[in-house]
Amino acid sequence: MAEVSNPAVVAPTEAAGKASSKKLGTQLPYLASPGSIKTALDRIREAAAPERVHLDFVNTILKMKGGTGAAVIPFLKKIGFVASDGSPTELYKRFRNKTSGGAAMAAAIRYGYKPLGDSREYFYKLDDKDLLNLIVEVTGAELNSSAAKQILYTLNALREYADFAAAQPGDGEVQQTSIQEGSSGGSRPGGADRSKYEGVGLRLGYTINLNLPATTDQAVFNAIFRSLKEHLLSYGE
Repeated sequence: MAEVSNPAVVAPTEAAGKASSKKLGTQLPYLASPGSIKTALDRIREAAAPERVHLDFVNTILKMKGGTGAAVIPFLKKIGFVASDGSPTELYKRFRNKTSGGAAMAAAIRYGYKPLGDSREYFYKLDDKDLLNLIVEVTGAELNSSAAKQILYTLNALREYADFAAAQPGDGEVQQTSIQEGSSGGSRPGGADRSKYEGVGLRLGYTINLNLPATTDQAVFNAIFRSLKEHLLSYGE
């Protein structure tokens, strides 16, 4: 495990990700108060998993208020713990289990800090000096910028929970569908159960008024109704 730097050397602010006025070229997740992620993660393990991770959950259950609490949700989304709809992902649930939590955090780090992994596969094993240099290289930030340091401190806080040796190959490739749709959204089944879901969707009702020709020729009526069936009534079959 790499040595964890003391985040106290950076004066914390309430806003996350705005420590430097210079916009970073490649964005990496960080909190302006890096120590707050440890508070959030410890309380996430203690609390029951909610249907949605919203501000009231963070304020009331995780007991994190103000700007610090507000910054937690977008950060959890960036590391793959919370889906775009606010629902906890499988990584979130696996992290709560201390047996699988280390591997889950390793996967979250690989996902959230993928640009670092693209540059150095084993970036998570680097010491603070080399990791900071890599962050500066990837983001384009200044070496002494508070943003680069806060990325380092935030990542170090996450590394305390991670067990990369227990992580399975491909764990870092968090499935985008689960993050975008949420774990509660499910997926459409295949096989025999699929037939129950086929055709489920928007249903429209409509009224058709026909002006029929004045004729007694049955073939004319047959042609009209056959055309209706082929072009309207059979849509979606």
